[in-house]
This record gives sequence, structure tokens and C-alpha cells, in this order.
Amino acid sequence: MKVLALYSIKGGVGKTSSAVNLAFNAAQAGYRTLVWDLDPQGASSYYFRIKPKIKGGSKDLMAGKRDLDELIKGTDFDNLDLIPADFSFRNLDLLLDDKKKPTRQLKKRLKPLADEYDFIFLDCPPNISLLSEAVFEAADLLLSPIIPTTLSLRTLAQLTEFIKDHDLTNLSLIPFFSMVDGRKNMHKDIMQQVLADYPAMLKTAIPYASDIERMGLERKPLAAYSGKSRSARAYLELWQEILARTAL
Repeated sequence: MKVLALYSIKGGVGKTSSAVNLAFNAAQAGYRTLVWDLDPQGASSYYFRIKPKIKGGSKDLMAGKRDLDELIKGTDFDNLDLIPADFSFRNLDLLLDDKKKPTRQLKKRLKPLADEYDFIFLDCPPNISLLSEAVFEAADLLLSPIIPTTLSLRTLAQLTEFIKDHDLTNLSLIPFFSMVDGRKNMHKDIMQQVLADYPAMLKTAIPYASDIERMGLERKPLAAYSGKSRSARAYLELWQEILARTAL
């Protein structure tokens, strides 16, 4: 089982759409796939037409009264399940802070699912917090979407520094370009610069496109309604590139 976290300090960078589409591509390839929607906004849950609500909320989950496998919902797609969000996830930092070894709590709860899934995707809220640190401990790969702008690059530098300062040697940070506008010279220039500065950067870029924005209307992964589009092909290529980085 590989745990892949879609994470960014900055919001609005295409994190959730990437989590949903990459998980869909993994499932379509025959991998047993689970998405855990950790963002209290519940966007991944919305895209899969599943109510963002779990019985007992985050309090029962962190207290050990509920196991993760009790919270799993099937989606409309083969090999693809979801643990929905809950608005109480906004309190996860406080609940983790009350636990011994708080940063290991997510990893502990995911461990029993190792025989059930090949890939688990974590759709994470955009911030640096105790929950973020727990995600970093649980994840094998930290997939970070980066818009080719100065502010987005700044968050990548901050994230890289945080991982280094906290000696997270088992965590692989793999950034990729998201919401790229090929008409903007600034985007092209920044992409060229970053590819030189960050060897781990994936080569496939996700475009800024209206068919991705339509996910909110269609409430399904992109390839399920626009499988031949340029954006759908980009997500498939991105998934294949990520797959080549795993040892599964």
C-alpha cells in the first residue's frame, strides 16, 4: 500500500481536482484505490456525490471509537472508495494535540487498510498545522501542485524547508505544475526556471482549462465525462509519471 498526499500550503492550486482525477486513473488501471477527504470543505466528497458526514465525527475517530474501515463509502466507479469529509475535521488539530505521539495518529489508523488497498490518496486542507505533520508522517509521497507564479513558488520553498528542518527523510516531496496557462510568458519562464531548480518536479503539467472547472457541475472525475480532452490526457500522463516513482 502506498499513501499519496495531495498537499499545498496555498489554497486554490488544483489540489482536490488532482486528488480526484489521479485516484480515478489509478482505479481505472485496476488498482484498489481509496480517497480520504481530510478537508472540512468536503470538495472530494462532493465530486463523488457522497455526503460529507461521518458518524461520530472526528472526535469518535480520534478517540478510537470508530475505525476507518467503518467509514468507507463506495463510489460510482470500480476499485474506487472514499472516506468522506466531515465539518468536524476543522478540529482535528485540537484532537491530535491531546494524543500521545500526535503526528503518528493518521499512520496508525491507516495501517489496518494495508491489505485492502494499493493506493490511498489523502486530500489535505491547505495549511501548515499538526494535521499537516501527521500527514507527512503517514504519506509515502507528498504530491504538491504548484501554479507557475511567484507566490506559489514561495510556498514550495517553505514546504521544502519545513521537511528539511523536521528531518522527514522518509517523505518524498514531488511537486508538479497545475493550472498552467500556456499563453502567459511568465508561466513559461517560471516553469523553465523551476524544472532546473527542482529535479524532483514532474514533467507533466496540468492546464488551466474549463473542462476541469466543470467537475463541480458534473460531480465526477474529468475522464468520466471528457475522457479525450487535453486535460484528461494530462492527468493520465501525470498519473503514469507518479506511478513510475513508486515501488509498487
